[in-house]
Amino acid sequence: MTQPDSSATAPPPSVPGSAWQDALARLAADQQTVRAGGGAKAQQRQHDKNRLTARERIARLIDPGTPFDELMTFAGHGMYAEVGGCPSGGTVTGIGTVQGRPWMVVANDATVKAGAFFPITAKKVIRAQTIALENHLPVIYLVDSAGVYLPMQDEIFPDQDDFGRVFYLNARMSARGIPQIAAIMGNCVAGGAYLPVMCDTLIMTEGSGLYLAGPALVRAAIGQVVESEELGGAGMHASIAGTVDYKEPDDDAALRRVRALADLYAQGDPAPFARRRRDSVPAPQRDLTELVGFDGSKPYDVRDLITALVDGGEFHEFKPEYGETIVCGFARAGGYPVAFVANQRTVIRKKLKAGGEPGLRTRIEVGGVIYGDSADKAARFIMDANQAGVPLVFLSDVTGFMVGRDSEQEGIIRRGAKLVNAVSNSVVPKITIITGGSFGAGNYAMNGKAYAPRFLFAWPSAKYAVMSGNAAAKTLLDIQLAALKRAGHEPDDEELMRLYDEVKAKYDTELDPRYAAARLWVDEIIPPNDTRERLIRALDACAQNPHQEEFRVGVFQV
Repeated sequence: MTQPDSSATAPPPSVPGSAWQDALARLAADQQTVRAGGGAKAQQRQHDKNRLTARERIARLIDPGTPFDELMTFAGHGMYAEVGGCPSGGTVTGIGTVQGRPWMVVANDATVKAGAFFPITAKKVIRAQTIALENHLPVIYLVDSAGVYLPMQDEIFPDQDDFGRVFYLNARMSARGIPQIAAIMGNCVAGGAYLPVMCDTLIMTEGSGLYLAGPALVRAAIGQVVESEELGGAGMHASIAGTVDYKEPDDDAALRRVRALADLYAQGDPAPFARRRRDSVPAPQRDLTELVGFDGSKPYDVRDLITALVDGGEFHEFKPEYGETIVCGFARAGGYPVAFVANQRTVIRKKLKAGGEPGLRTRIEVGGVIYGDSADKAARFIMDANQAGVPLVFLSDVTGFMVGRDSEQEGIIRRGAKLVNAVSNSVVPKITIITGGSFGAGNYAMNGKAYAPRFLFAWPSAKYAVMSGNAAAKTLLDIQLAALKRAGHEPDDEELMRLYDEVKAKYDTELDPRYAAARLWVDEIIPPNDTRERLIRALDACAQNPHQEEFRVGVFQV
């Protein structure tokens, strides 16, 4: 993992009281609240057991002075209020440098319901494992969990992407030779006991417990009375069962052991694109919150955003005069070759081919909208990037595909399908950064969550839904009105306004990136001025996988 270069500290927003300042302040405050886990009292209870909290453990695990790129911080945000919430999904995940190499870290937060697995916890761990599997990232599990949260067992236990998938991915990673180290530093109960035991190496601290059924359940099930240490303590597993490889007295000793073992693992070959890496060159310093407006109303040239992210501001644009509502081209970031696909946000005057309406030689195209020619260009460029073996970076600020008679007659559906096909079948690493709107089919074309990005980041300005707020509110209101009229009720103007405000408020809540992040539709919300460094470190992670599949597109619309 690279160290931050001199471009990492761009100047902060300078407009007092700006929307960006408010949004970034709110993001920082919300992150602080979430990272407090179960709160000060729960943290103290952990300390009283001579145990560290999840984030304290991670801070001591990673190399001093290196960043920890937390992922899915807002998992479960605003969910499960009826049972007191589940901050950060009750687990901390992210990528940190251990002995000079990036590792995925998964740490149960015992301050949140004793580290029990909620539905979102399982999904978060599965997403972290999936990132590790796709990028061949070694994994460290810091285990301290009471197992499945039983009142919600029907939402956690049975389905394909529920709790059992964790162990499936354990086994799949092991079969591919991806290192996994587990340290049990508290409870490890029931089905969750399989996770650490399926790793390469298992460490356990004294006072921890590892068992399929705890003392109370054993007594209830078979009438046997047994103490926790005899049933599943570190001493028993180290000397009798032989389950534990290393027994350690406390958290600090266990973390030192993890670091020592991590330092012994062989380093695999880098990804093909990483073999063409050059020395990193700083990007031109620019405050991205001054370039891109928070509410999406301010036009901007996305080329300016790209040049602020890439080495030396050097960008080789592909077909710059054609299909101008999508900007494509090659550059380097952190020395890595990258290929950008970005929504243009300026108003464009497009030249028309001869033979159209008399006297009409140009038309206005709206930034953020995908037209037929821009879909064609982006599809072709994605194929070029795959041919070159260069990772794709999508800068998504998209309203959707163009609609209307002219667009339909120009074959927008066929041409859009070609773009979606190219995105779907791309085999190079794909990273998506949502800087503004991500609406409807535009989300699909710009490599949304359904299209398997290796990483998906969002700015606080991101809006994530099937259509924009005003359009959706009017559509939903029409549906409600039709239902009321069928029931014989004709609302007056005051009631209409109240209904509209209610629908709009609900939809605006769902547009907020925290709503998306809570449900893991994005991997992390990041400040705009952190984008370059997060992108480079994401490429560091992608560079760990040396394998690239053959690029095929199947039936391709022309």
